[in-house]
Amino acid sequence: MTYAPVGTQTSHRLLSAAEISQVQSVLQADGHLGEQHRIAYLGLVDPARGQEAIADRRFRVFVHDLSGGAPKDIVVVVPGAADAAQVHSVTELDTRLTGELPVLEEEFELVESLLATDPRWLAALAARNLDVTKVRVAPLSAGVFEYAEERGRRILRGLGFVQNFPTDSAWAHPVDGLVAYVDVVNKEVTQVLDSGNFPVPAEHGNYTDPELTGPMRTSQKPISITQPEGPSFTVTDGNHIEWEKWSLDVGFDVREGVILHNLSFRDGDRLRPIINRASIAEMVVPYGDPSPVRSWQNYFDTGEYLVGQYANSLELGCDCLGDITYLSPVISDGFGNPREIRNGICMHEEDWGILAKHSDLWSGINYTRRNRRLVISFFTTIGNYDYGFYWYLYLDGTIEFEAKATGVVFTSAFPEGGSANISQLAPGLGAPYHQHLFGARLDMAVDGFTNRVEEEDVVRQAMGPGNERGNAFTRQRTVLTRESEGVRVADAKAGRTWIISNPESFNRLGEPVGYKLHSQNQPTLLADPGSSIAARAAFATKDLWVTQFAENELYPTGDFVNQHAGGAGLPAFVAQDRDINGADIVLWHTFGLTHFPRVEDWPIMPVDTVGFKLRPEGFFDRSPVLDVPASASGTACHAAPSEQGSDAGHCH
Repeated sequence: MTYAPVGTQTSHRLLSAAEISQVQSVLQADGHLGEQHRIAYLGLVDPARGQEAIADRRFRVFVHDLSGGAPKDIVVVVPGAADAAQVHSVTELDTRLTGELPVLEEEFELVESLLATDPRWLAALAARNLDVTKVRVAPLSAGVFEYAEERGRRILRGLGFVQNFPTDSAWAHPVDGLVAYVDVVNKEVTQVLDSGNFPVPAEHGNYTDPELTGPMRTSQKPISITQPEGPSFTVTDGNHIEWEKWSLDVGFDVREGVILHNLSFRDGDRLRPIINRASIAEMVVPYGDPSPVRSWQNYFDTGEYLVGQYANSLELGCDCLGDITYLSPVISDGFGNPREIRNGICMHEEDWGILAKHSDLWSGINYTRRNRRLVISFFTTIGNYDYGFYWYLYLDGTIEFEAKATGVVFTSAFPEGGSANISQLAPGLGAPYHQHLFGARLDMAVDGFTNRVEEEDVVRQAMGPGNERGNAFTRQRTVLTRESEGVRVADAKAGRTWIISNPESFNRLGEPVGYKLHSQNQPTLLADPGSSIAARAAFATKDLWVTQFAENELYPTGDFVNQHAGGAGLPAFVAQDRDINGADIVLWHTFGLTHFPRVEDWPIMPVDTVGFKLRPEGFFDRSPVLDVPASASGTACHAAPSEQGSDAGHCH
């Protein structure tokens, strides 16, 4: 069997400081980047199918004009040879149609500074006996609602929180009933809405204060994770990883964060592709409180805020434990200068318990093998929440993604008499119900680019002829043939899964090779189908979408999410109703958490997790882990009966 190329191992998917500087220089020289301009996004464009070996690299740049001029979507080519970089294309955007560029970091402070001198905001704070110098303002993406006057204007909304001293957790003291709308281009406060004076919760939420922590535990003994001979993986060309039988390239994008490219598994003398590109391409946090102050709260942390640019610099022993290898991606700041995120990507191995075990009654063989996994992760902080993005690769060919949510919940006042949409965390302090919904984009390449998706359900068979005792059950597989058929919902009762197979590649039993997607069957978007957020986050209304690959279809919400009314992204992609049966396909999988905040989530939230798995389904001819050796500390685990002593088969 021959396989279609899925990129090259030397394809470098990380930006360099020199490349970013080249892009900056050519934009300045061509008049696209000056004092009144800011870069809202700068990222590497993936090479076209079949052109991975071409040395020229393309960069896409979104340029915002602080003075109100039309923003620009620019492609710059940086040649691999000694030629100078050049602007390839420039598209001026009409934000009334396309939506706004992502939120700029400097706009965060702008919202608070404008409100600090606005008479309406000051009057509302005075009515609450609050000092404006102690009120922090959360600058929040605006969404799209009934405000016709906001169309074509760059709007952020602001909610206030009292911070009594510099290290005080302001989230403990929400200023409820008050919201401001700010035009950050014209530097104008367009509205201040005051729906009522709620008491500001007084109890602090300073989670490092001894008053809350009490005496620190003294019961924990050290856990030491060591690899005296170093990790089992290698890193070459800056970002190419070889671990056990896995081969892949690690990339990083300021919008999506970590991206896995050319994900392949070595099977004998064959390097077999599985996924061409894997990323978490969108994330939205819709809130469920209908209060006029918060009913607009729906944040697209990927498309509006760019999770990659807020990636943390990780610390050994705190964020990552064991023998750690770090990558330090370089991104652009708002002025086009390169900025390194030191230790932004963490890679390490973990022991993961039992891989396979059997104590055979007839042969007398006691067999145990331990599992391990490769972890590739980063953490990002978006306002009050912190998110970990973790990719796991296992010895048996399993691929897993896990999102970790922690940080501080977004707070409100808790109304007297209770609420159907808000949890009470502390006296007078509430946290609205909300969801954290993620959209994975999986550019599949199972033994090449000829793939299809089969939906598999379990089926109970009725008692009767041929099933007289009623014990039979089976499975039903349905091939999804067109994009209109590829928009699917999960069904836990049917045990629904989806198999990505290659109808042109077969295992030794004559069956198409494949991988199976296992979802966690959590709720998708709970907002009303007629709501603004349902239109804007249409991807989150279904568990699975299958589309035919197109180079410019990267994001489930479209290119420009901020203040876009909806319809872009997946709804537009699937409207083409292209063939997906035996085609070059992309899977888009929605998964997430529905969060009814608990008392235990305050004042800082323990990690909650959600994710999905892709497991081999007839991809191999037999178990791919038969060659995994016994642990060095448990050599008796694989001993044959003649080799065993009285305690044979026990790991020491």
